[in-house]
Amino acid sequence: MGANDERPLRRWKVDMLALCSHHSFALAAWRPRIMSSRATREYRYEKLTWPEINEAIEGNQVCIVPCGAVEQHGDHLPLDVDLVCPGGIARGTGERMADKVLVLPTVPYGYTGHVMDFPGTVNTHYETFIRQVLDITKSLAYHGFKKIILLNGHGSNMPNLDLAARRTNLETDAECMLIAWWHLLTIDKEFLPGWRESEFPGGFSHACELETSLYLYLAEDDVRKDKIKNHISTLNDGNPYLWTDLLAKGPASLVSWTSTYSPRGVMGQPELATREKGEQVYQEAVRQMSDIVDFFRDRPRDTRAHHQASRPSMPIPWGQQDLPD
Repeated sequence: MGANDERPLRRWKVDMLALCSHHSFALAAWRPRIMSSRATREYRYEKLTWPEINEAIEGNQVCIVPCGAVEQHGDHLPLDVDLVCPGGIARGTGERMADKVLVLPTVPYGYTGHVMDFPGTVNTHYETFIRQVLDITKSLAYHGFKKIILLNGHGSNMPNLDLAARRTNLETDAECMLIAWWHLLTIDKEFLPGWRESEFPGGFSHACELETSLYLYLAEDDVRKDKIKNHISTLNDGNPYLWTDLLAKGPASLVSWTSTYSPRGVMGQPELATREKGEQVYQEAVRQMSDIVDFFRDRPRDTRAHHQASRPSMPIPWGQQDLPD
């Protein structure tokens, strides 16, 4: 091949290099837009990549951590009620506002020691449970998330989650809010009076009209409809002290073994449950949860101030955050 024959080949190589360089630059410019779009469309935390997590943090997205339990729910409901209910509401919220929230995988095991007389229940020591949730919130805070919501699905988790949320607020620079999914139904004061048919107190408690209705909507095929039976907790015997309901309680508390006040693990009136009522609960809970996200996301953090006459001479103990100089 002569020198003149090599010129077209050299020109072709130069043109190809220029073309590749152009497209590489164009791809590099295009890639951030892809990640940005994915970070605002995908609400499932675990489905993002680490660069997309950075974008979600920059977008001030709120993290929702559903927390539940694996425990008995009578003869008619599976062990996963306290996972399905908060998880379903969290997913519904994520689908509704994916650019504002990230939903983490549900924390599956909660504090259920009092329910161990019923096979299938899995208990987590309360200290282990608090530490696990705190490890999650601290991880989120470390990466840069500033707003975290614990969405609870199991009543006996509440005092433990309250401590986890408080410690998150005191030990990190993030803010952590706690709410039980059933309390979402109390925000609109007109919702429950028009929805509830069961007696008060006692008709709402466990595997009841409320939980059974929502589960019928979210996972109807898993409900053993032929085994639905009412039972009001024997704590609700007319005394003015120990009565209990999911949404209110008497002035005194006597929480002991579940089997002592419910022979089959049901506390309430699930015979009044319907799938249609469950859909109403789901829509109301998702609507209110979405409003909470908007409120919490935009709410400025409260200002903290020392009130000691002179600045303390030692760091604040217990792993809590010191006030910056």
